Amino acid sequence: MLLSAADRALGRLDGSILTLPNPDLLVFGYVRREAVLSSQIEGTQSSLQDLLRAEAELLDELLPRDVDEVINYVRAMNVGLQRLRELPVSTRLIKEIHTILLEGVRGGRLQPGELRTSQNWIGPGGAPLSRATFVPPPPHEVPPALGHLEQFLHATDAIPPLVRIALAHVQFETIHPFLDGNGRIGRLLISFLLVEMQILQKPVLYLSHYLKAHRAEYYDRLQAVRDQGDWEGWLAFFLRGVIEVATDAAYVARRIVQLREAHRALITEQTGRAAANGHRLLEALFTKPIVTIANVMEITGAQFVSANNLVAKLTKSGILEEMTGFSRNRRFRYAPYIALLIDEN
Repeated sequence: MLLSAADRALGRLDGSILTLPNPDLLVFGYVRREAVLSSQIEGTQSSLQDLLRAEAELLDELLPRDVDEVINYVRAMNVGLQRLRELPVSTRLIKEIHTILLEGVRGGRLQPGELRTSQNWIGPGGAPLSRATFVPPPPHEVPPALGHLEQFLHATDAIPPLVRIALAHVQFETIHPFLDGNGRIGRLLISFLLVEMQILQKPVLYLSHYLKAHRAEYYDRLQAVRDQGDWEGWLAFFLRGVIEVATDAAYVARRIVQLREAHRALITEQTGRAAANGHRLLEALFTKPIVTIANVMEITGAQFVSANNLVAKLTKSGILEEMTGFSRNRRFRYAPYIALLIDEN
């Protein structure tokens, strides 16, 4: 029954996304929510606001140092989705994504993109092997274990796709093939497999929202599979998460569409002859929610005075919000859209 409900929830989500005028407008926010939440499970402190500020090159001293880890997660997600057009989910793809995930950040010296050649373990911080809660396979077992996992992913048996993805996630985390980044790679695999198996046409299921909210149970369920073989308990937990997150994502998608339509009407009403440029800027704000006047000039093709006037009108109407407090080098954010994404972050 849970599998049936999860399939229906994903079907509704996929349908609601594909009927939108431009589904890619939503993907930007969904990928970043997943990046922030998946990274927070591993202990990062950066928020969605921090990520957007960093991407807008607002590199001030208030930004957490670990924001680069979240930026790398976004890059890894986008590169992985691009590579899926020519390469199946495989050990090769996993290693490529791992390289991007750890480039220049914490864990960057722990063999990015290379399968581990030493023993690792899971346990309290700084604890020795004797106090480990779980010891993954020894290094020489990692390549064949990943090979078996790859065969399982692409087998033509009758296992339902969602069940296959759920089982694969546990198995990847149990193999623990890298010295760092295994949790994030394992959650990226969920998104990649949903797209590769054509369950979703766009990566809009941010399962890390559910896994973070139930972090203790998440780890307990993984360990129960290893200790007691409780695959059924894990599957029920995973499927409940899919149902909850897919239902939430469809709701957020509807709210984003409503926001877009309301702001299109407001721009038409309040910007006069600049309405065409206003609409062009609005569409761009869904993928670049923090902009400068120079950005607006580039997006609209308008000169400085016209771009500045347009931003002033959108700020007055509440669509944009100046966020620096400076008279020069100002940045403006699409505050209502960011607030909607953060609402349940």
